Amino acid sequence: MADLRGANLADTKLDSADLTGANLDGADLVLADLAGADLRRANMTDADLRNADLTGAKLRKANLTKADLRWADLAVSDLRGANLAMTKLDGADLTGAKTE
Repeated sequence: MADLRGANLADTKLDSADLTGANLDGADLVLADLAGADLRRANMTDADLRNADLTGAKLRKANLTKADLRWADLAVSDLRGANLAMTKLDGADLTGAKTE
């Protein structure tokens, strides 16, 4: 499991990356390309994911508490069992996203 707490990964290409169980607490992922990434059980508490591309990302059981997902593309992503407490989702695209 990768420990990327507080990492600056803004505008990084991580599409289809395997980040299962990664610790991304407080990471800067603004404009990051995470399309199709495997983020199952990842800790993304307080992560900044504004305008990130998470199309088709696997976020099952991820901890997104207090994450900023404003204007992020979460279309057809898998959010089943994810913790979205206090998550900012204004303007996010959740078209076809699985939540239950």
